Amino acid sequence: MASRWRDPTCALKSTRMPHQDQESPEETGDAVESLRELPRWMRLYFYGMHGVTLDVLLSSLQGLMIHRDPKLVGFSSPYLCVMHSLTHFALEKIYSQKRCFGGRPVAFHLVFYPSVFIGLQILIGNVNALAEQVRVVSGAQLAVHYILALYFAQVFHRGLSRLHYHPSRPVDHLGKPAHNEVAPRGLPGFARFLFFGMHGFLDEVIFTSVFNLVEKSDRTLSGHTSLWSFLMYGSCSFVVEKLYYHLHFGRGWGTCRRLPIYICFIYAWEFSWGLVLRQFDACSWDYSHYPHNFMGLITLLYLPGWVCLSLYQDVLSNVLLRIKCSKDVSLMEENGEVHGHKEKVL
Repeated sequence: MASRWRDPTCALKSTRMPHQDQESPEETGDAVESLRELPRWMRLYFYGMHGVTLDVLLSSLQGLMIHRDPKLVGFSSPYLCVMHSLTHFALEKIYSQKRCFGGRPVAFHLVFYPSVFIGLQILIGNVNALAEQVRVVSGAQLAVHYILALYFAQVFHRGLSRLHYHPSRPVDHLGKPAHNEVAPRGLPGFARFLFFGMHGFLDEVIFTSVFNLVEKSDRTLSGHTSLWSFLMYGSCSFVVEKLYYHLHFGRGWGTCRRLPIYICFIYAWEFSWGLVLRQFDACSWDYSHYPHNFMGLITLLYLPGWVCLSLYQDVLSNVLLRIKCSKDVSLMEENGEVHGHKEKVL
């Protein structure tokens, strides 16, 4: 009886275990195969946005040191955005040659890569002055460029190599991965905040540059924003994204029902930030000369722009849902190849 009782159990285990051993590798393999490197257009988009952020950061800090202005106004332009996209892409290719240096990482990280980086930054700095005269780079500027080169080599490229694109990711009604999908962890909240903050810089630089072109015929397309805008846009877009997940995936609301809530929140957020910043003379905008304004902090004249940005926000949120963050730097990246596929998946 004992032997008869054990035989069915053993038979049952023998029929189940092979089935489990076959499914697990398939599921894991499907998840790994569905992960891809970030598309080229996405990397170029991010590179331009990241370059504009560095422009604004450096120029606003320079203005703070010289003028002690709490508004922290910084400058960039769509021209520079395109240049940053191309030079970042070139730096990605340069970084991929790290493996050619073999056992000499110090020579690559401290000499070769910084030299190429500084050369490209000097080229960008002179792109608008080539027709007039070449700008002379000071020692302080060289030091800043060298520090930025170390940041790119040690932080930026390594961090970007952890990001992968999952184009066919299924989602449930809450906008989360399906329970049976084996997929790596998505972007953490802090990374999404950084993305939205940098995108806010890009939005304002493009808007103000177009405004200067139409109103002042400024063909340099110089635009401006404020460091405070990073916190404003980053936090506002982060909350609007949560509203999108809740209203769209949770309640099934369409765009026409979500849009008024977005707009009301954006206006309330802009007014609140402006009211606080004005107390410290740090508010960089004043709509008093525009029609339909309230206390010079908000105006209905910008309503079409906020509507367009709100619609675009939903598009960005859907894209970010498909970007995954891996735990470790890939083996291929360690050998010098950016955006490798041999990545440890969470």
